Amino acid sequence: MKDMFFYNWQIREEWFVWSEKIPHEELIKKRTGGMGSILHNLYHVIDCEQLWINKMKGTPATRRDINDISSLEEVVAFSELTKPITQLFLESYNSEAENRILQIKSKRGETYSFTNDKILKHIIAHEIHHIGQLSVWSREIEMKPVSSDILMREI
Repeated sequence: MKDMFFYNWQIREEWFVWSEKIPHEELIKKRTGGMGSILHNLYHVIDCEQLWINKMKGTPATRRDINDISSLEEVVAFSELTKPITQLFLESYNSEAENRILQIKSKRGETYSFTNDKILKHIIAHEIHHIGQLSVWSREIEMKPVSSDILMREI
Protein backbone atom coordinates (compact mmCIF):
# COMPACT_ATOMS: atom_id res chain seq x y z
CA MET A 1 0.00 0.00 0.00
CA LYS A 2 2.81 2.40 0.92
CA ASP A 3 4.45 1.75 -2.45
CA MET A 4 1.37 3.02 -4.24
CA PHE A 5 1.43 6.24 -2.23
CA PHE A 6 5.11 6.69 -3.14
CA TYR A 7 4.22 6.01 -6.77
CA ASN A 8 1.43 8.62 -6.72
CA TRP A 9 3.71 11.16 -5.03
CA GLN A 10 6.39 10.65 -7.69
CA ILE A 11 3.83 11.21 -10.44
CA ARG A 12 2.39 14.24 -8.61
CA GLU A 13 5.83 15.85 -8.30
CA GLU A 14 6.43 15.31 -12.02
CA TRP A 15 3.07 16.94 -12.80
CA PHE A 16 4.14 19.93 -10.73
CA VAL A 17 7.30 20.25 -12.86
CA TRP A 18 5.24 19.73 -16.02
CA SER A 19 2.81 22.44 -14.87
CA GLU A 20 5.63 24.96 -14.49
CA LYS A 21 6.26 24.66 -18.24
CA ILE A 22 2.81 25.75 -19.36
CA PRO A 23 1.30 29.23 -19.25
CA HIS A 24 -0.75 30.03 -16.14
CA GLU A 25 -3.80 30.53 -18.38
CA GLU A 26 -3.61 26.85 -19.42
CA LEU A 27 -3.28 25.80 -15.78
CA ILE A 28 -6.53 27.53 -14.78
CA LYS A 29 -8.44 27.19 -18.06
CA LYS A 30 -11.91 25.65 -17.60
CA ARG A 31 -11.98 22.11 -19.02
CA THR A 32 -14.53 19.35 -19.34
CA GLY A 33 -14.43 16.71 -16.61
CA GLY A 34 -12.56 16.30 -13.38
CA MET A 35 -12.36 19.37 -11.21
CA GLY A 36 -12.56 21.65 -14.24
CA SER A 37 -8.91 22.68 -14.55
CA ILE A 38 -5.41 21.29 -14.32
CA LEU A 39 -4.70 23.37 -11.20
CA HIS A 40 -7.87 22.30 -9.43
CA ASN A 41 -7.35 18.63 -10.35
CA LEU A 42 -3.91 18.74 -8.72
CA TYR A 43 -5.29 20.45 -5.63
CA HIS A 44 -8.25 18.08 -5.40
CA VAL A 45 -6.18 14.88 -5.17
CA ILE A 46 -4.11 16.36 -2.34
CA ASP A 47 -7.23 17.62 -0.60
CA CYS A 48 -8.85 14.19 -0.81
CA GLU A 49 -5.72 12.58 0.64
CA GLN A 50 -5.55 14.93 3.60
CA LEU A 51 -9.30 14.76 4.28
CA TRP A 52 -9.34 10.97 4.49
CA ILE A 53 -6.07 10.65 6.40
CA ASN A 54 -7.31 13.16 8.97
CA LYS A 55 -10.65 11.34 9.25
CA MET A 56 -8.82 8.07 9.93
CA LYS A 57 -6.59 9.80 12.50
CA GLY A 58 -9.54 11.56 14.12
CA THR A 59 -7.95 14.96 13.59
CA PRO A 60 -9.41 18.07 11.93
CA ALA A 61 -8.83 18.41 8.21
CA THR A 62 -7.74 21.56 6.41
CA ARG A 63 -10.81 23.07 4.78
CA ARG A 64 -10.39 25.45 1.87
CA ASP A 65 -12.67 26.26 -1.03
CA ILE A 66 -11.12 24.93 -4.24
CA ASN A 67 -12.16 28.14 -6.01
CA ASP A 68 -9.78 30.08 -3.75
CA ILE A 69 -6.81 28.13 -5.16
CA SER A 70 -5.21 30.25 -7.86
CA SER A 71 -1.54 29.29 -8.13
CA LEU A 72 0.65 26.27 -8.57
CA GLU A 73 2.74 27.47 -5.62
CA GLU A 74 -0.29 27.10 -3.33
CA VAL A 75 -0.89 23.55 -4.56
CA VAL A 76 2.76 22.55 -4.15
CA ALA A 77 2.83 24.01 -0.63
CA PHE A 78 -0.34 22.10 0.25
CA SER A 79 1.25 18.89 -1.04
CA GLU A 80 4.39 19.55 1.01
CA LEU A 81 2.22 20.05 4.10
CA THR A 82 0.07 16.97 3.48
CA LYS A 83 2.64 14.38 2.41
CA PRO A 84 4.59 14.14 5.73
CA ILE A 85 1.34 13.72 7.66
CA THR A 86 0.31 10.89 5.36
CA GLN A 87 3.80 9.35 5.59
CA LEU A 88 3.63 9.33 9.39
CA PHE A 89 0.20 7.70 9.25
CA LEU A 90 1.46 5.03 6.85
CA GLU A 91 4.56 4.33 8.95
CA SER A 92 2.41 3.51 11.97
CA TYR A 93 -0.12 1.57 9.90
CA ASN A 94 -0.52 -2.08 10.94
CA SER A 95 -3.04 -4.93 10.71
CA GLU A 96 -5.03 -3.51 13.62
CA ALA A 97 -5.31 -0.11 11.91
CA GLU A 98 -6.08 -1.79 8.58
CA ASN A 99 -9.31 -3.31 9.89
CA ARG A 100 -10.42 -0.31 11.93
CA ILE A 101 -13.85 0.90 10.83
CA LEU A 102 -14.56 4.54 10.09
CA GLN A 103 -18.16 5.66 10.02
CA ILE A 104 -19.03 8.56 7.79
CA LYS A 105 -22.31 10.44 7.80
CA SER A 106 -23.34 11.86 4.42
CA LYS A 107 -24.92 15.27 3.94
CA ARG A 108 -28.21 13.41 3.41
CA GLY A 109 -27.91 11.76 6.82
CA GLU A 110 -26.90 8.30 5.60
CA THR A 111 -24.17 6.49 7.53
CA TYR A 112 -21.46 4.50 5.75
CA SER A 113 -18.80 2.27 7.27
CA PHE A 114 -15.41 1.72 5.65
CA THR A 115 -12.25 -0.02 6.80
CA ASN A 116 -9.07 2.05 6.80
CA ASP A 117 -7.74 -0.40 4.21
CA LYS A 118 -10.58 0.41 1.82
CA ILE A 119 -10.13 4.15 2.39
CA LEU A 120 -6.41 3.95 1.57
CA LYS A 121 -7.23 2.06 -1.63
CA HIS A 122 -9.76 4.76 -2.48
CA ILE A 123 -7.18 7.54 -1.99
CA ILE A 124 -4.73 5.73 -4.29
CA ALA A 125 -7.29 4.97 -7.02
CA HIS A 126 -8.75 8.47 -6.79
CA GLU A 127 -5.41 10.12 -7.52
CA ILE A 128 -4.67 7.72 -10.38
CA HIS A 129 -8.07 8.55 -11.89
CA HIS A 130 -7.50 12.31 -11.79
CA ILE A 131 -3.93 11.97 -13.07
CA GLY A 132 -5.40 10.18 -16.09
CA GLN A 133 -7.53 13.25 -16.72
CA LEU A 134 -4.41 15.41 -16.64
CA SER A 135 -2.90 13.18 -19.31
CA VAL A 136 -5.89 13.74 -21.59
CA TRP A 137 -5.80 17.49 -21.03
CA SER A 138 -2.06 17.62 -21.68
CA ARG A 139 -2.60 16.05 -25.09
CA GLU A 140 -5.35 18.59 -25.81
CA ILE A 141 -2.77 21.36 -25.44
CA GLU A 142 -0.24 19.33 -27.45
CA MET A 143 2.06 18.62 -24.50
CA LYS A 144 3.51 15.23 -23.67
CA PRO A 145 1.94 13.93 -20.43
CA VAL A 146 3.92 12.65 -17.47
CA SER A 147 4.51 8.92 -17.85
CA SER A 148 2.61 6.90 -15.29
CA ASP A 149 4.31 3.62 -16.22
CA ILE A 150 4.84 1.93 -12.85
CA LEU A 151 7.05 -0.77 -14.38
CA MET A 152 9.75 1.74 -15.28
CA ARG A 153 9.85 3.44 -11.86
CA GLU A 154 11.82 2.82 -8.72
CA ILE A 155 9.38 2.73 -5.86
